[in-house]
Amino acid sequence: MKLATLALAALALAANADAQTKLKVGLMLPATGTYAALGTAIDNGFKLYITEQGGKLAGREIEYVRVDDESDPAKATDNVNKLIKRDNVDVIVGTVHSGVAMAMAKAAKDSGTLLIVPNAGADAVTGPMCAPNIFRSSFSNWQPGYAMGEVVAKKGHKKVVTITWKYAAGDESVRGFKEAFEKGGGTVVKELNLPFPNVEFQALLTEIAATKPDAVYTFFAGGGAVKFVKDYAAAGLKKNIPLYGAGFITDGTLEAQGADAAGLFTTLHYADSLNTPRDNAFRLSYAKTYKLQPDVYAVQGYDAAQILAIGLAAVKGDVSKKAEFAAAVEKAKIDSPRGPFTLSKSHNPVQDFYLREVSGKENKLVGVASKALADPGKGCRM
Repeated sequence: MKLATLALAALALAANADAQTKLKVGLMLPATGTYAALGTAIDNGFKLYITEQGGKLAGREIEYVRVDDESDPAKATDNVNKLIKRDNVDVIVGTVHSGVAMAMAKAAKDSGTLLIVPNAGADAVTGPMCAPNIFRSSFSNWQPGYAMGEVVAKKGHKKVVTITWKYAAGDESVRGFKEAFEKGGGTVVKELNLPFPNVEFQALLTEIAATKPDAVYTFFAGGGAVKFVKDYAAAGLKKNIPLYGAGFITDGTLEAQGADAAGLFTTLHYADSLNTPRDNAFRLSYAKTYKLQPDVYAVQGYDAAQILAIGLAAVKGDVSKKAEFAAAVEKAKIDSPRGPFTLSKSHNPVQDFYLREVSGKENKLVGVASKALADPGKGCRM
């Protein structure tokens, strides 16, 4: 009896030791709604990198805790606090929606929990909300907008209408576009928007037709991007008024948009035809694992895991060493499928932005729209 008791106690101790070595990763991503497919791609990309490392980072097995954030800022604080306070996660990875990410950044800053943002571009995350424990593997909303503003100005367009959802991502993307476009001699004659996630575009499309601009700049993503591109073409605008956008308008959406997306120009930090050894290997691995083609969201998830791996390797898996973790990531050149990038002082990627054109079911590379573009990180005190 005593031997059996001792054996059970030994098993319990072993199990407890295993639990202590596991790294708890809280994945707070959309699993339902407009952005569900984006959340899945990020999740897939993140797990792919972990799998390539044998399921461990710095010797620690990964345990996932998932929360569907529903892209709802009203639920964001409760959701992130479940991960921090109830589940005691070591690191949080999320999310897509900028409004939700802002609540996550506040909670991470207040608690000191490591946060890696694999999509949401809210400028403030690496601006006024910046912190040594907050990192982004994606972009700031300002970046793709600014890159496209440069492109549209160089193409000689003078009068542009912008259209987006009325929320942080849309507002900031338009702000970046406007800054570069006006610097290049153009004028934004009208800024149109509608509440997120409303997709009733008809009245605004009629307004665009009446305004007769030289071009239109847009920011939409997910299901809203699909409907906007189809509605724009159906309204007859595509033939006469060129449509340009931040790359999310056509990333992960081309299958559903079909011929209506053909010829659209977008700017983003990734393209389907980079044709580098690093990207080709990633695309093949992703396709084999998930029977899907990767997109920018998958890349951002993959690189979020890379950032975590770099930091953990430096601290030998001890996430309490926040300063050493940050120092290692700040020095690193991240070997991304998008091309190598570094992080700015505010922990936002400094990266190339590509000009892409839709051809068939691909966002084909045209060239580099903006080289090593760094977000200004306004308001960051770190």
